[in-house]
Amino acid sequence: AVPGVASWRLSGLPKRLEPWQVQRLFDGCDRGTATGRRDFAILTLLSRLGLRVGEVAGLSLEDIEWRAGEIVVRGKGRWNRLPLPADVGAAIAAYFHDGRPERAEDRTVFVRAVVPHRAMGRSAIGQVVAVAAGRAGLGEINAHRLRHTAASAMLAAGADLVEVGQVLGHSQLQTTAIYAKCDRETLRRIARRWPGSTA
Repeated sequence: AVPGVASWRLSGLPKRLEPWQVQRLFDGCDRGTATGRRDFAILTLLSRLGLRVGEVAGLSLEDIEWRAGEIVVRGKGRWNRLPLPADVGAAIAAYFHDGRPERAEDRTVFVRAVVPHRAMGRSAIGQVVAVAAGRAGLGEINAHRLRHTAASAMLAAGADLVEVGQVLGHSQLQTTAIYAKCDRETLRRIARRWPGSTA
């Protein structure tokens, strides 16, 4: 009659990348090639806006509103209009200018580099991250880690949990609340001293 081990929902810490690790991912993309420009744009979108792989795969040419400086993200039965950061826009524009095949068969933003130039699926977007991580010597990293990285960066820059949840497309604040544990400086101020410790 051994009781089961307690398993608390959302008890873990989101795994994020440090800024130098994100830079290593970027630096590994050969932006002198069409594939390198495409992969750099994908990594920039994932790490800056925290998009899901399905949202990146589903982006269409019409979803980028250049004049308004916005991007429309569709996923999980809803859509979200987000500001298009300058660095993200520049990365996508570089891919459009010299990288994306003119005769692509799809209206999606990201297409395969080989013929037929069809839309990249979720697994292909995820593979871009995995290959970039291996190239950068960072071990196994999945695309969701970049989502955690983006959320943590937004909090560090002063965004509140509601704003982070809006960018990430969360329907419930409880889902976003896990990122509150990433703010270590605030946690230090509210954490109780461990009995017998001097710190």
